[in-house]
Amino acid sequence: MAYEMVSLLRMLIDRDGSDLHIGVDNPPVGRVHGKLQYFGDNPLSSEDTESLMKSIASVDNQQELQEVGGSDFGFAFEDVARFRVSIFKQRGHVGIVLRLIPRKILTFEEIGLPPIIKEVIDQPRGLILVTGPTGSGKSTSLATMIDWINQNRGHHIITVEDPIEYFHNHKNSIVTQREVGVDVPTFSEALRRALRMDPDVILVGEMRDLETIEAAITAAETGHLVFGTLHTTGAVRTVDRIIDAFPNNAQEQIRTQLAGNLKSVISQTLVPRKGGYGRVAAFEIMITTPAIQNLIRENKSYRITSAIQTGHKFGMNLLDEHLFALYKRGICDFEELLIRAQHAEEFTATCKAIQGGDGAKPAAG
Repeated sequence: MAYEMVSLLRMLIDRDGSDLHIGVDNPPVGRVHGKLQYFGDNPLSSEDTESLMKSIASVDNQQELQEVGGSDFGFAFEDVARFRVSIFKQRGHVGIVLRLIPRKILTFEEIGLPPIIKEVIDQPRGLILVTGPTGSGKSTSLATMIDWINQNRGHHIITVEDPIEYFHNHKNSIVTQREVGVDVPTFSEALRRALRMDPDVILVGEMRDLETIEAAITAAETGHLVFGTLHTTGAVRTVDRIIDAFPNNAQEQIRTQLAGNLKSVISQTLVPRKGGYGRVAAFEIMITTPAIQNLIRENKSYRITSAIQTGHKFGMNLLDEHLFALYKRGICDFEELLIRAQHAEEFTATCKAIQGGDGAKPAAG
């Protein structure tokens, strides 16, 4: 049986899946509600994967695959959905991973983003970081925030992405979306150019190198609202990751710049719901208060966790606190929450304390 890309993508959409994996010696595999499942019985041959790749990749993407071993691009599937595609070589054969990008931009309420975030993103300048591992929903949360600004404010919004995921129509704002590798060579180059394009809001799809991090902080410092993403978990690791990207002799200066410009770190993860249907987002929210500014400036980022813990009145919470709330309400299984907890032993002890010693049996919510 020969597999067709159209059939596989329809199957992924029908099953409410998020990713499709295509590789040699295995049937196609979909990720559905966080779990992997086969989309057929027959293993794919090298000819199969190459044919499936050619059915969606442009000549330029195929050439890049041959030259450097991989290529990433966005792909529109009929009028149904968009996909972020990664084609690559593994053991000499072609492999493909497609990530489904929902067409509908979700609301704050649908995602579960707390209302305090609307206040955070309604500032005229500063740096807002959305962090978390790959597949944690960062792009979805950012699209929601950008859409809120687009609807409620008259701004010029520039997004720099690799590739463009969510398309934004002009609403009260105008939105310019630039794709790295298509419209501009690099993130850092796009940021430099953006400052000459009369922006109010700039989204940097990925702060992946020193040059981009530096340009993002400078853009925030010069009076723009800048959104960025990092593959870190938690506010402390995020602050440390940014500072550690700079050479030792520049770290004191960058701590001062970051303290003055960082408005919030929103760290997130996705947890499967009980019963295996759907996933729920859990967030850590850090709002940069004067106390946290001082901790960043004085190289005491390790104390930010305590500041978040005591900052509930400002809308802050730790990731483990949100995970515990999901446990207490019976929304997710203990084991799924535990593997995402920042402090596993403390999380287990807290859960056991409310269940009379058995952390694995949450109360019905």
